[in-house]
Amino acid sequence: MSIRRVFFWAHLVAGVAAGLVIVFLSVTGALLTYERQIIAWAEKGSLALPAEAGAPLSADALATVAEQIGKGAATSLVLRDDPAAPVTVRTGRSNTTLVDPYSGVVLEDGAAGVRAFFDYVTRLHRWFAMEGVARETAAAITGAANLVFLFILGSGIVLWWPKKWKWRLVRMNLVFRRGLPNAKARDYNWHHVFGIWALIPLIVVVATAVVFSYPWANRAVYAAFGEEVPARSGPPGAAPLANQSQGNARMDGDPAGQQLQAIVDDAKLRLPEWRSITLSLPDAAAPVELRVDSGTGGQPTRQTTLTYAADNAQLVSERGFVDESPATRARMLIRFLHTGEALGIIGQTIAGLASLASVILAYTGLALAWRRLVTPLLRKRRVELDRRQG
Repeated sequence: MSIRRVFFWAHLVAGVAAGLVIVFLSVTGALLTYERQIIAWAEKGSLALPAEAGAPLSADALATVAEQIGKGAATSLVLRDDPAAPVTVRTGRSNTTLVDPYSGVVLEDGAAGVRAFFDYVTRLHRWFAMEGVARETAAAITGAANLVFLFILGSGIVLWWPKKWKWRLVRMNLVFRRGLPNAKARDYNWHHVFGIWALIPLIVVVATAVVFSYPWANRAVYAAFGEEVPARSGPPGAAPLANQSQGNARMDGDPAGQQLQAIVDDAKLRLPEWRSITLSLPDAAAPVELRVDSGTGGQPTRQTTLTYAADNAQLVSERGFVDESPATRARMLIRFLHTGEALGIIGQTIAGLASLASVILAYTGLALAWRRLVTPLLRKRRVELDRRQG
């Protein structure tokens, strides 16, 4: 048996074994393509901005509102450059409250249903929305499916690679062909066309998923740069802001003394292209940290963390993407290359289209496998039945 034939059967068996899980991951991944933008759009609908809105409240006043809302446990404020966008008060890692930046009134969260939908789809995507011990089993299945999918993509390259590089032969696999004689020929053509055009994005999406799925893959990323895996202290791909894991027991309960608005104003001057600012709500004497984002929210290269002294609002340090270690930068990019967000809205779109392409790849691959493996058996059985009846 030739090497090419070995790859063919390995490719076919892997596709049949993991095909349905790959379809599930691809569909849920496609649904998550514009999650960040859709939630932001839904949140804007929570704020009915009147013509006489006036100037927004200061960061100090908003911090006081946040403390009242969170009962002393609020961890951060998210300010946006859009005057029609509400301020987000975060308590812990996941609880959010929307606040009118002009009045400080708590708003009805128009994005609650949208956020719940995406949260459910995310849990489906990661572990079939299972809980407890079943979640570990589901995560093992999705992780294995990603690893198998990566092999399918690699073996697909081997099978596609032309024996002779002639444009006429290559072109047959690059474009949709008309007038094909049957569904088998159509599926074969589609399988190659979608596979070739989506190959590079899919390799990126799937390979990054493998890093999430297996500790050894994550360690390999750091080992490639000669570094050790750091202790987990926050969401992958983002440096945690100060005090986000605990409440903010201020000594005097008066954020105005910490000159938060002066700090925010200075940050805006330093980074005039800012689109959102996540302001930590520190303890009384703790430094104040701001994560300034000039991108879409998923571009680590466009995020900068500024640290200020609480007593005099003077900048203590400025840390951006280039200041991180090589392995940390790679890991941050991996986190957002998986969703395409590292490349902005265009990257998200490419990742979403690649996910949809993988659904078609799985369908056409399973259809071709059915015709090769099952149809002959059914035909043989039908012939035997006809012989017995005759």
